[in-house]
Amino acid sequence: MITIIDYGLGNIRAFVNLYRRLDIPVRVARGAADVESAERIILPGVGAFDHAMHLLDGSGMRDSLDAVAARGRVPMLGICVGMQILAASSEEGNLRGLGWVAGEVRKLDATSGAIRLPHMGWNDVAPVAQSGLFAGLERDARFYFLHSYYFACAEAGNTLAQTDYGTPFASAVRAGNIYGVQFHPEKSHHFGVRLLQNFAGL
Repeated sequence: MITIIDYGLGNIRAFVNLYRRLDIPVRVARGAADVESAERIILPGVGAFDHAMHLLDGSGMRDSLDAVAARGRVPMLGICVGMQILAASSEEGNLRGLGWVAGEVRKLDATSGAIRLPHMGWNDVAPVAQSGLFAGLERDARFYFLHSYYFACAEAGNTLAQTDYGTPFASAVRAGNIYGVQFHPEKSHHFGVRLLQNFAGL
């Protein structure tokens, strides 16, 4: 059973529809009880870091999510801003993040004029560590991005995949049972379908 956290951000319906097409059980969590009984959790998100943290803190699910993350038994996947709030902090805002993966969120460097912000569209994602999340996606995988900030891991071993946009950055991270991807798998056609299917099998 996949549990999608609905705290007011992210395309919840897209994930639900995708998993239903795959015949994988899915539900939407809007309260602590749904979180505490979850087998696998997806934390979506779009927009700004502080806005996401403000909504999550006010959702009534934050404490339960922290507890489930700390127990280390339930796979959890943050997507886009849902990945960024896994960090302790962000240059984009002032609120503290979840701190589940050591690192901070920084702005992509567009000062040289070599790149434009936001980073929008399709780009390559190259796994740099073995993980079931990228099974069948080890070569030539492309995903859809829309962001101006990236996750800077404090520990190199937490980088699961990289993408080049002016400079390489971590487009996927992992710390134990916690995973994060900067791209939008729900908008990434068969590549995204495979990744979300892989997550269901972790």
